[in-house]
Amino acid sequence: MNIVYFDLETQRTANDVGGWDKKRNMGMSLGVTYSSSLNEYRIYPEKRVDDLIQQLLRADLVVGFNVVNFDYEVLMGYTILDLPHQLQTFDLLVEVEKVSGNKPPLDNIAQATLGVRKTADGVDAIKWWRQKRLLEIAQYCCFDVKVTKLVHEHGVRNRELFYTDKFNRKQRLEIAWGNGFRV
Repeated sequence: MNIVYFDLETQRTANDVGGWDKKRNMGMSLGVTYSSSLNEYRIYPEKRVDDLIQQLLRADLVVGFNVVNFDYEVLMGYTILDLPHQLQTFDLLVEVEKVSGNKPPLDNIAQATLGVRKTADGVDAIKWWRQKRLLEIAQYCCFDVKVTKLVHEHGVRNRELFYTDKFNRKQRLEIAWGNGFRV
């Protein structure tokens, strides 16, 4: 089974494009994938967005964090494809929300579950885009893909994740994932 872990960063903020309902206008600065069958990361600049979409289409499963509501919406600014309906997807945020009733950020889950923190955030990536610092975006996005992969694998293996709630209490989530699919 080829699981492709995926994340992208944008060129513009929601404010820049006139609101969150215009994600397709945000533009991709870089997209990153990790393929379990190839055992490698790939970095896609905007000029190779079609190659990125093709890799996602070839995957048996795409795993990401908030990919359905954000990353796919940004990508659909480049394609006529209806990505949420054409890709077999496991969105960690959607699955965590089903169990917890909350939408904790990836950083929160990774820190509580793995003791790992993200290296930056999306606003930093947009700032780096404006400063033409693509290497920093690539490093940050690759690390986000790695964190997503580690969180997913931990959930599959241990059937639990952790996050801290708004009162800074560590909460345990009992989950039933088998290779990313609910069982």
